[in-house]
Amino acid sequence: MRGRFISIEGGEAVGKSTQIRLLAEALRADGRKVTITREPGGTESAEAIRTLLLEGGADRWNARSEALLFAAARADHVARLIRPAIEAGGWVLSDRFIDSSRAYQGVAGGLGDEAVLALHQFGSQGFLPDCTLLLELPADEAARRATLRDGAGSDRIGGRDAAYHASVAQAFRTFAAAEPERFHVIDASGESHAVQARIIAALAHLAA
Repeated sequence: MRGRFISIEGGEAVGKSTQIRLLAEALRADGRKVTITREPGGTESAEAIRTLLLEGGADRWNARSEALLFAAARADHVARLIRPAIEAGGWVLSDRFIDSSRAYQGVAGGLGDEAVLALHQFGSQGFLPDCTLLLELPADEAARRATLRDGAGSDRIGGRDAAYHASVAQAFRTFAAAEPERFHVIDASGESHAVQARIIAALAHLAA
């Protein structure tokens, strides 16, 4: 029996890592085999690309270079980790996937959604999650959490200005509105276990 692939998306500091951990615990308690992964990353080669993407100066890469690197990392991630895991009947939970590239490089970076999707079609054959959970927070709360988490140590993408991140947030909302059958928008405010209850309810149709 084929497993499930769930991506968790959202802007900076919305709680993706915490919610993935809690969701994995809930699924394992229900007897499911779960793999937690992330983008960029998830495989040895993709993790090497992650270092190239997130470290260094703000001008190390332009949006086009970033999109190509993300697409290369994702192609390896899908082929070597995600597809084999779900074909073996497991659940894969990924902290970010194609929609982050669409939002960050395609919209906020100015490349356009079609260009990013074309790279994804070539590199990963257009592979999409069974469900995408979009965690949302008000911008001021997300900024507060990011400061608590990172201080002055944000990576080269997370450290971009407020206008860039506002564009990312709007892009995610646009994608969710266009694909309501795949996206579930989750209010990420409040205690982590309250957010987790919203996520479990959103996934009930897949877990049955």
